[in-house]
Amino acid sequence: MSDTDRPLHGKVALVTGAARGQGRAHAQRLARDGADVVVLDICAPVSDTVAYPAPTADDLAETAKLVEAEGRQALAREVDIRDLAALEAVVAETVARFGRLDVVVANAGVLSWGRLFEMSAEQWDTVVEVNLNGTWRTIRAAVPAMIEAGNGGSVVIVSSSAGLKATPGNGHYSASKHGLVALTNSLALEVGEFGIRVNSIHPYSVDTPMIDPEAMMKLFGEFPTFLHSFPPVPYRPVTADGTDGRGGFMPPEHVSDIVAWLAGPGSGSTTGNQIAVDGGALKY
Repeated sequence: MSDTDRPLHGKVALVTGAARGQGRAHAQRLARDGADVVVLDICAPVSDTVAYPAPTADDLAETAKLVEAEGRQALAREVDIRDLAALEAVVAETVARFGRLDVVVANAGVLSWGRLFEMSAEQWDTVVEVNLNGTWRTIRAAVPAMIEAGNGGSVVIVSSSAGLKATPGNGHYSASKHGLVALTNSLALEVGEFGIRVNSIHPYSVDTPMIDPEAMMKLFGEFPTFLHSFPPVPYRPVTADGTDGRGGFMPPEHVSDIVAWLAGPGSGSTTGNQIAVDGGALKY
């Protein structure tokens, strides 16, 4: 496929939480589809209440290399999405360098575990401030530039299955991800006149560093009834080597397929929707 035949040829995308996991996979896939990609991540711990290791500057640099390996340009910046001024500065730099911004993938998020009536204020505030408020700040920084450019575009908000279904033991996470649904739907109505589409995706059981098996098993050991709210994944696609693919977690690249579709012209009539990427788990 020539560069001009790629569905995102000539487009510019911005991906938050891009140092690893889903964000890295999304950035690489958007580049493969022809976009130049701005990759952002805090590359540092957000709070002691988040137990799993934070991404590093080296992780973000590796994402940029993967974008460039697809033949596209990468702009990598260490940014905390809780910092609106920093986000606005990166968007301004993006427009100055590339002349446009077409796709925003608001992917950055954090997770911790605990019962709502026992967690600390810092634990609650960290998750809500990053997942919900940080996503709003990303939109606040990026959407005016998209409108001004006049090219339309696509905003993909990465929520979670926990944004469609209550989950015990991480109610603050679920609340933040449910909030993203309202944000998605309201923004879709507000920016439709500018040719900008807004959709949320809702992954489940994705193989990323956010999956913290020790913390999960500790929670389920203390509160075994919680386990019933986390359904198995009934569908596992056949893998490239011909195995049945069952067992383990979903590769982040499978989620990226949906992100790329939402970013591209094939989803041109899709806005204000919640798309489950869960292997059918929410049907239980």
